[in-house]
Amino acid sequence: MYDRILVGYDGSQPSNAALVEALNWARSDKGSVSMVHAVFFDSEEFSISPSQLDERIGKGKDVCLVASKRYSSEFGVDIPCDVLQGEPHDVIPDQADKLKANLIALGTYGRKGLRRMIMGSVTAGVISHSPCDVLVVKKPCTECTGTYKSILVPFDGSDTAKRAVESAAELASRMSASLTLLYVIPRYEEMIGFIKTETIREKLYDEARRIVQDGEAIAKSKGVSANTMVEEGSPTGRILEMAGGLGSDLIVMGHRGWSGMDKAIIGSTAERVITHCNVPVLVVR
Repeated sequence: MYDRILVGYDGSQPSNAALVEALNWARSDKGSVSMVHAVFFDSEEFSISPSQLDERIGKGKDVCLVASKRYSSEFGVDIPCDVLQGEPHDVIPDQADKLKANLIALGTYGRKGLRRMIMGSVTAGVISHSPCDVLVVKKPCTECTGTYKSILVPFDGSDTAKRAVESAAELASRMSASLTLLYVIPRYEEMIGFIKTETIREKLYDEARRIVQDGEAIAKSKGVSANTMVEEGSPTGRILEMAGGLGSDLIVMGHRGWSGMDKAIIGSTAERVITHCNVPVLVVR
């Protein structure tokens, strides 16, 4: 399924977790894993201290060498690493495209607050520019096994959500995991003063049930029986609550969904889920 995986690696605990998870995925698919370390060094820094560039590149090579030796021995495979200059959110997708990778694995801290607003998010940037699916990992390496028991797919009927169901169903079939599709009806009245009558509410639920049935049919075509749920509220909040209640250990979601007006108001659902959840998230292009 994913036989060419690229790991964005910086030596941190989250990136180690992403590397171990990627190696486990590759082992089951008899695939390969490579690493890329991005060194950002702008022109202003270079004019002040040009030697810093070589030092950073050297440190990047050292970090990759340590990881390569450690995990190559543990998994019995070669793990090549490229140290490249540039912004991580540019370097990682470009390298994935060059290597024809079909999955990028990243570790993330899930930073929140002012710092994240100012600095932006490498993870969000990679997801936006990635030519392939992206696996985001936050859990510690001691819990990285590459296998899952309960997979949750937030489903809204969009094209990327349908592809997410296909990918999740393949994973669920291989791992004998349960698969749940969740549709969340946003509370539009809280955002735009829309008064929802009981008749309108019933129509929204009817449409939601029809949509999840479409997702259920996609899973069935892959030989997997999916549970379906329809909830009401904030998409991000309900996804996280349901993942916790179901004991989901993997969330698979489309790159885009809950778009239009709702997305403009609450931002990217995928990014918010990644920021706040503690289980791996597979974002499907």
